[in-house]
Amino acid sequence: MTAEEKTILARFLDLTGDYLKYGHALHREEHAFKDDETTEPSDLPLAYMVEEPEDSPEYPDTVQSEDSLEAIVADVTACGACGLAATRTLPVPGEGSIHPLVMVIGEGPGADEDSTGRPFVGKAGQLLDKMLQSIGLERNKNCYIANIVKCRPPGNRDPEFDEIASCFPFLKRQIALLRPEIILCAGRVAAQSLLKTGKGINALRGEFFEFSIGEAVIPVLCTYHPSAILRDESLKRPAWEDLKLLKSQLASRLE
Repeated sequence: MTAEEKTILARFLDLTGDYLKYGHALHREEHAFKDDETTEPSDLPLAYMVEEPEDSPEYPDTVQSEDSLEAIVADVTACGACGLAATRTLPVPGEGSIHPLVMVIGEGPGADEDSTGRPFVGKAGQLLDKMLQSIGLERNKNCYIANIVKCRPPGNRDPEFDEIASCFPFLKRQIALLRPEIILCAGRVAAQSLLKTGKGINALRGEFFEFSIGEAVIPVLCTYHPSAILRDESLKRPAWEDLKLLKSQLASRLE
């Protein structure tokens, strides 16, 4: 629970108690709370632990001659494999360089993304752009930005098992076509989905993992989602350490 949530709850309880006992509110000093420390579960039965549905189209890990980013956009737009298609405004397939050094993968579209059809364009997206620019990266120059699910989950909730499983083939096709030097997973859902693990973001960030597709083995770095950094400024420093690690690894791969 955040400090703000605790303060609101305490005010409500104090006010209720005062009126029940005295018939009016008493003057009180403001409570001083701290955010609860974030604990990450070690084993989560989430969708990324589930294989893609048996009836989903089979897309191999090698690029098919007829496949393209345009074809993926068309398939995402026409997709109705899960319930998100019925509640979205616009699908958000992804955008950026067709020869990216880094592919950024987030969780899913929010309200701003749903209305524009573009990934990471709200406040979190603006912060992501600044984070990338701090190490010489830009979304339309040397990055490609996508999400685990291509349609907005209602109320910005976490995507559900079937939603992730239905969308994952699109992401695999994008990775197979783009072949980025490095993948940057922004946040817990993206990291757990891509790496098929139940470990939390605190356990995953700060080191490289591998994602194999075809004959390619792509390094994967996980960091905090920009929206989490906006909520908790204490995450800025470790996120900056992750970015420096990304820059170092990228430099070594381009030597």
